[in-house]
Amino acid sequence: MDSKIYIFVAIVIFQFSSTFAQSYENNRCTCVCPSTASVVNNTQSSLSSRKLYISSVPPNKCNCVEVVLPQVVEVKEKSKEFCPLCDCRYENRNTTIIKVVVIIVIWVISLLVIYMLFLICLDPLLNKRVKGNYQEHTNEDDEATTGAGGSTAHPMGVRGNVLNRVGHQQDKWKRQVREQRRNIYDRHTMLN
Repeated sequence: MDSKIYIFVAIVIFQFSSTFAQSYENNRCTCVCPSTASVVNNTQSSLSSRKLYISSVPPNKCNCVEVVLPQVVEVKEKSKEFCPLCDCRYENRNTTIIKVVVIIVIWVISLLVIYMLFLICLDPLLNKRVKGNYQEHTNEDDEATTGAGGSTAHPMGVRGNVLNRVGHQQDKWKRQVREQRRNIYDRHTMLN
């Protein structure tokens, strides 16, 4: 059953990557330049107010003249003063990897939520048992082979037996935690 799930996830990921392969590549040129008002007015606030210009151009055309000047009309006559203040970088990233990681994270979170819902549904079954019938068992082998009345467990009683064992272990753990808290906070001693 688990191998069928893995095969299904692999097929889905392969389909996404082969269908949209061209849209996954993201190549762009980003230029960070001072605000055009500071260059036009010759003010010194060029470092405090910066603007980002993004364009999809080849790597050899990633510069101020090819990316920024076609977008900004005000500084064309002052391009020799404006362009040296710009920092242009070509970025190439593969968004296929990003999308696959996001899909895997969503699957893991979904599985954990389903597991949490299963435990929430299982908790009332564990707490439903009768408190008066509780007997602490020290020999787990005897508990696995015999039912509550000492008879051999039949198929329908196995589920109840498993739930009882889990419930007994949970109660035992809760008692141990209460005893440890009492020893630490009231008696100021540690258990070994």
